Amino acid sequence: MNLRELSKRLKLSQTTVSRALNGYPEVNEATRKRVTEAAEKYHYRPNVRAQTLATGKSRSVGHVIPLSKQSELVNMVFSDFMAGAGLVYAEHGYTMTLSIVRDDDELDSYSAFAERGAVDGVIVQGPTCDDPRIARLLELNIPFMVHGRASGIDTPYAWLDVNNHRAIKAATQHLIDLGHRRIALINGRAQMDFAVRRRAGYEAALAGSGIAADACLVRSGDMSEPNGYMAAFESLAQQNPPTAFVASSIVIALGVKRAIEERGLRIGKDVSVICFDDDISYLPNAGRTPQFTAMRSSVQAAGARCATLLLERIKTPGTELPCELWEAEFVQGASTGPGPYA
Repeated sequence: MNLRELSKRLKLSQTTVSRALNGYPEVNEATRKRVTEAAEKYHYRPNVRAQTLATGKSRSVGHVIPLSKQSELVNMVFSDFMAGAGLVYAEHGYTMTLSIVRDDDELDSYSAFAERGAVDGVIVQGPTCDDPRIARLLELNIPFMVHGRASGIDTPYAWLDVNNHRAIKAATQHLIDLGHRRIALINGRAQMDFAVRRRAGYEAALAGSGIAADACLVRSGDMSEPNGYMAAFESLAQQNPPTAFVASSIVIALGVKRAIEERGLRIGKDVSVICFDDDISYLPNAGRTPQFTAMRSSVQAAGARCATLLLERIKTPGTELPCELWEAEFVQGASTGPGPYA
């Protein structure tokens, strides 16, 4: 069914039907509801090209990936975030524009988006503490959402983040309460804002229990299984090895588990592990007793929510900037147990 046929069935002008479907404020709510219900009933799908010409909107959201981060395309966390966002885009008649660029061209790619009108908004992922992408997008005055925060930027911007500090503080405290004192942290790359917040949470828990932080017990690197394995392997080889690990992701935790078992030790018995779990659809930490004790927050749900908030900003510009802080959920698993001071 096309716009003309739908308008004829509703006995409304094509202009009114089009404006109702595109959210124009001058269309009253009763008419908007009647039109949208009819569109769903008769399986009407708008002509995107015609819609773009009529509204001046591209009906697309941009995501920029620098070449050095191409591995993100196969990263399970990234994929789950994009899956959540993509479902929301599809439900609202939007597409996703994914641009892979040289590192030196990343900022200019946002400017090109704005100049060409190629996208109506942008989602920024993985911010660093003083992320230059945020300043550039604010200058361009293009709607955007940040998944995460940049602690070094004071200018207001729209963001959604999990409370990384509180999550890892709670995770570390859980190990302390079990009687562990030598607790290692295997974290993400040091310049990433989430990693800074997670290390601060870890150190706050130690300080609150009178435990001195030991730099030898903290490792930073890629959120990968090999990095988790190597960091744990080297930590366990120390003269005074840790009896417990805080892993910044479930993927890292899998590497930690491999290192523990390779040394003939038992996870949850000889060495405890707690991790941050993004509730990855391809790597569920589920079952009657989950494999890992974890602090859980769904990255797919975060992707969907970021997309929803961004589309609301695009539809209604000038509204208050959304800023949402999510709390992670504690999940008891089989990977933690009593420590030497229990």
